[in-house]
Amino acid sequence: MLCLTLTGTTLEEDFAQYERNRQWIKLVELRIDLLDESELSTASSFPDRVDVPVILTCRRISDGGNCGLPERQRLSLVRTVAAGHFAYVDIEDDVKKTEFEHELHERGIKIIRSYHDCQGMPADIYSRLSRMATKGDIPKIAVTPKTFMDVISLFRIEQELADVPEKIVIGMGDMGVPTRILYKRTGSFLTFCSDGRSISGAPGHLTPKMMSELYRADQVDKQTHIYGVIGNPVLHTASPMIHNPGFHAIRFNAIYVPFLVDSVRSFFKLAESLRIYGFSVTIPHKQDVLPYLGRITREVKQIGSCNTVVRIQNMWKGINTDYYGFLAPIQREIEQGRIHSALVIGAGGAARAVVWALHNHNIKVTIVNRSKEKAKALAEETMGGYDSLENICAYQGQVDLVVQTTSVGMAPDIDGDPAPDFRFIGSEIVYDLVYKPHETKFLARANAAGCRIQYGIDMLVQQGKLQFEAFTGYHYPQWASIYEME
Repeated sequence: MLCLTLTGTTLEEDFAQYERNRQWIKLVELRIDLLDESELSTASSFPDRVDVPVILTCRRISDGGNCGLPERQRLSLVRTVAAGHFAYVDIEDDVKKTEFEHELHERGIKIIRSYHDCQGMPADIYSRLSRMATKGDIPKIAVTPKTFMDVISLFRIEQELADVPEKIVIGMGDMGVPTRILYKRTGSFLTFCSDGRSISGAPGHLTPKMMSELYRADQVDKQTHIYGVIGNPVLHTASPMIHNPGFHAIRFNAIYVPFLVDSVRSFFKLAESLRIYGFSVTIPHKQDVLPYLGRITREVKQIGSCNTVVRIQNMWKGINTDYYGFLAPIQREIEQGRIHSALVIGAGGAARAVVWALHNHNIKVTIVNRSKEKAKALAEETMGGYDSLENICAYQGQVDLVVQTTSVGMAPDIDGDPAPDFRFIGSEIVYDLVYKPHETKFLARANAAGCRIQYGIDMLVQQGKLQFEAFTGYHYPQWASIYEME
């Protein structure tokens, strides 16, 4: 079930949030700690205004909430508001059992016994959950994974505590996002979402529409094939907006999820335990995955960088779709002989695919990078030129194609420009691999100079469609509607 956490300061705002999201949710959480004080006297009537079950919650500041009342007053407030027709009341694990809880049980109201840790994860997470369950309530843990091993611990709860039928498991923050989307694979019977991506005390919330229409999280079952993308950072990625609509269009029971990964080795452990069938690889892991691959394609071997991993015959196979994805939007110009020379900014994993693709089409390439040594190493592999980024202005008007391969200018750093002093003369083709925002500051300057510009989103879509084919064995369906793509 998807539960909408209501975040308004008034009951009218909360009701408006409920109405906007009604089609995607099965219940709501009324957060009275976020309400204005003047609203509390009528909060008990809120369940009568909606046609879904309501959870009553008053979260303490120490648990990431907004209620700073002394504990006795806070519990008194919860008891007063709970006189309404609520289905659940959230009571923290460290609150001693009271007559109030007995009253709730007699009225048929379920208690969610919750534990929150906004700073990290306790070492005794399994025993803590088990102990909470013995009280006869629904145990809930909302913790903040700090490493990918913490994420693995959360996914293990389904197996470790299979004898607890109703439980709620939440990983907060960016690293915890996969546990919200794949909540059923943690053993959780519901997950929380909100109108905004993040609210006080619940970082990592996604919107109900995204959870339901993009990820179809509430439809995940034991047969669902899991795919994903690993990176650091990764939540900016638009790849789920390509793959998930594609899966749905061909009626393939699969889901594609972003994983913020600090350790490739740890991710491969989760990939085995969750039986992940394939994943995309982005910055900074395109070379880190290579030691874990049993088979690689010719492009990966040549480039030394992998952006796609698929499971085949009990081993992992590495593919590089960046190579062909990059070429697709400029293939016509290359075939027509309009590109003879290129300047590539950056020398990372994405740059390797770009440089090799251009080299294999007999285009003279010069690589400029902050680290001249890194540029030199790549240039020597491809028999190209190299220089320090600080000398980039020496190449003004000297090349047919300029390719920007770094993450500079990518949201949220939308004002970033990798070469602010470089001036375009208007005859170049300028290609920026950054796709969010749609037009970077770098591309905007090229456009203003009269250059033919190439957006990063086109490469992303092209390489994504090739990944889709590697994952599923099917061509990307023409009728699939890419989700809210810029």
